[in-house]
Amino acid sequence: MKVSYASLLARLTGVMKIKMPRADEATKAFFESILPDDPRVKVRPVFGSVAAFVSGKMFSGVFGNDVSVRLPEGERAQLLKEENASLLEPMPGRALKEYVIMPEAWRGEHKKAKHG
Repeated sequence: MKVSYASLLARLTGVMKIKMPRADEATKAFFESILPDDPRVKVRPVFGSVAAFVSGKMFSGVFGNDVSVRLPEGERAQLLKEENASLLEPMPGRALKEYVIMPEAWRGEHKKAKHG
């Protein structure tokens, strides 16, 4: 039986390959529509999805059909009070504490999603 290098490395290190959820086209379109119109904003692929960066720092991204935004503590706490907003948790029990998933209801409210 032939074993790939990646498979062998995963077995030796205990790292399991995780299937990343894919975004649908509507989610990607919404994500891009709320990004600032600024030449410093760069959209790049990240783990099979897309994310937005400024000066090499990610500030927003798509995970599955969720759109998240990186916020300072006060604004993060405020957004988390919104119904259906939550911390981004790409793996169960592993929340990215600076990133909040925007409520899906905001997709119909571009102004609110764009400016919070």
